[in-house]
Amino acid sequence: MNATPTRILLKNRRPERIATLDEYQAGGGYDGLGDILESRSPAVIQQMLLDAMLLGRGGAAFPTGRKMMTVAADAPFPRYLVCNADEMEPGTFKDRVLLHADPHMLIEGMILAGFAVQAAKGIIFIRPEYENAARILEREIRIAEAAGFLGDNILGSGYSLHIGVHRSGGRYICGEVTAQLNALMGRRPNPVQPPPYPTEKGLWGKPTVLQNVETLMCVPHIVRNGPDWFRELACTATGAGTKIYAVSGHVERPGCYELPMGTPLSTIIEEHAGGMRAGAKFKACLPGGASTCFLPAEHYHTPMDFEPLKQVGSRLGTGAIMVFDQQTCLLAVTLNLTEFFTRESCGWCTPCREGLPYIRDLLMRIENGEGEPDMLPMLDTMAQYLWNAYCAFAPGAMGPVQSLLKLFREEVADHIVRGGCPF
Repeated sequence: MNATPTRILLKNRRPERIATLDEYQAGGGYDGLGDILESRSPAVIQQMLLDAMLLGRGGAAFPTGRKMMTVAADAPFPRYLVCNADEMEPGTFKDRVLLHADPHMLIEGMILAGFAVQAAKGIIFIRPEYENAARILEREIRIAEAAGFLGDNILGSGYSLHIGVHRSGGRYICGEVTAQLNALMGRRPNPVQPPPYPTEKGLWGKPTVLQNVETLMCVPHIVRNGPDWFRELACTATGAGTKIYAVSGHVERPGCYELPMGTPLSTIIEEHAGGMRAGAKFKACLPGGASTCFLPAEHYHTPMDFEPLKQVGSRLGTGAIMVFDQQTCLLAVTLNLTEFFTRESCGWCTPCREGLPYIRDLLMRIENGEGEPDMLPMLDTMAQYLWNAYCAFAPGAMGPVQSLLKLFREEVADHIVRGGCPF
């Protein structure tokens, strides 16, 4: 297990410009790609990713190799690989940084992941605000095609893959797997409850594997260096690889930091993000983005890995750490996030469509000095109802709400007693 920061995904990051194809190749990019596609089977690549303990970096943390294995050997063609670059959750910006740092790492990751499931078409689904990244990707895809790394019969291996960039029409719900596939097919982006799963019937009824940008960029390094190497990059026994931690809030140096998976939260803040701002003291954070639970000061030294965070009642999610100091009203933070989730709901199911505005209004009344004591149990009850929603959108939105009521209930009650915000 590694306690020393190791740059793998951001090793070619340069100030104010992306890494070129030549620079990516100089660092080992595309090295031996043709031989890998010729000499290794899709099953071998899948097993390597499973053995490497690569979990999805988009929030769900599902084993990448296991997901690929759910595409049956006799599944129909064509098969699709979708890269989810629809990074719309507040506080999350790691994929944008990765795309602007080294787009060919994503392209090679898609080639190898596509080969592992025998996909003929790759699609990068990107949020509309990332127009500059979309143009960069389109340009670098053309460059990769001209160099023989993409298109028909890649490097004479017999495997062909074409990649296109699809600009989203917008809305956070498009980041949900089945909603994203509906959006790609020109349908209303409502989630669909499996079965069948997308790896059985996805885009246009064909097997489709969807992975996050950061996840796919890990793939070339695992294939070239092996599962053992990848696991040993982490500094916890349950982790593997490095992780891009996107730090924002009341710290001196907000930004993206690539560190061993399992690096303690306190180390990320103090040694890499420059510590808390002058006069600020750590009060809490959202450790994995807007849909995770608050992590209070008592867990300040928790390793930032999936399992350790689960044990203290939160989630790693996307690894977007939103830091709040002692002067921050966490009720106001939660209200702000609930406003976002209320606006972004697709409105498909009753718990989400009706429950989110109800909870938002209760929080707003308490924050504005109109709170009543019975509103706290009302919030408890309504938050629990939202776990009956059709997809994971509403339960995710309840992460900040329920942890606020559990961990900072006295702060919420103080709003009611004082008749307004104590901050």
